Amino acid sequence: MNTVKPDGIALLCLTPGGVALAKRLRTALPMTCFTREGLVEDGFLPFDSSFAHQVQQAFTRYSALIFIGATGIAVRVLAPLLVDKFHDPAVVVIDERGQHVISLLSGHIGGANDLARQLAGILGVDPVITTATDVNDVAALDTLACQLNARMDNFRAAVKTVNQMLVSQRRVGLWWDESLTDTVSRCDRRGFITVTDLQQLPQLDALVCITLRDTLPELPIPHWKLVPRRIVAGIGCRRGTSCSVISALLLRQLAANRIDPLALKAIGSIVVKQDELGLNQLASDFDVPFEIFSVAELREHEHRFPSSLFVKKTVGVGSVSGPAAWRLCNGHLIGENLREQGVTITLGVTH
Repeated sequence: MNTVKPDGIALLCLTPGGVALAKRLRTALPMTCFTREGLVEDGFLPFDSSFAHQVQQAFTRYSALIFIGATGIAVRVLAPLLVDKFHDPAVVVIDERGQHVISLLSGHIGGANDLARQLAGILGVDPVITTATDVNDVAALDTLACQLNARMDNFRAAVKTVNQMLVSQRRVGLWWDESLTDTVSRCDRRGFITVTDLQQLPQLDALVCITLRDTLPELPIPHWKLVPRRIVAGIGCRRGTSCSVISALLLRQLAANRIDPLALKAIGSIVVKQDELGLNQLASDFDVPFEIFSVAELREHEHRFPSSLFVKKTVGVGSVSGPAAWRLCNGHLIGENLREQGVTITLGVTH
């Protein structure tokens, strides 16, 4: 899925008309505007050597690109850079008179469709959106995954299959854990058939299950599990503990609480562990942030957990995993702490 990039929107324009339109747009939406050297004015940056080179830089740096100009020019300069819709930034093209706002790339996961709608609203025109689910007025599995911050095994294949079923008016059910009701109710579910009981399914061609569970009961139809990233893990460990040891213990702790590993949202520890190779590799392997907390931040919640004099003398606070998990999930801890092989793990769930 699309990698989070450090900056938001880059706008690129090549003509005086494009600069004029860019000035209208940037008053309503934060963005970094680029144009060629001869057109630069306050609030604009010059292209870095050339238009093509600037596009190449922006493609990897920004989460969304807006081109003001011809669609053909945008396509030609972007073509060598494209990876797939799961990684490419959102791309929107606007003609310099502001009459057409076209969602060109990464409409769902990248957010180009929503950006096109927003820009069209600013300009008072209709967006040009061609993705099949939007044209057929149904939701999309990849959009739902983004709204839920969720993951899925074999995501690419599932998106292709489920979205095709939805636009073909096949009966695709949607079931979710009761604890996720508030979140799911705010998502786009057009075209899905709500399922309330997995033991009594209506007539369906397929089913998408939104859950944190590691397993589901056997189901008689094709089904996919969409797993929101809600689980956090506070972790303390001896210096030099290998990633393989920490990973095995974390997986065991997740399994003990019947949680799918895809639900992991973040891990956290104390500041002295910020360069701990095992923890950094763990975060990379699970593709989650590694959140670091100061001694003072953890001390605020130290009293809630059993304290170790050895740990306190070593790092300045008597407990690491519990306070770290508490801060990551605002106190919504789950299960029992794991303490083994010099590793402590505390799990929590975000809401």
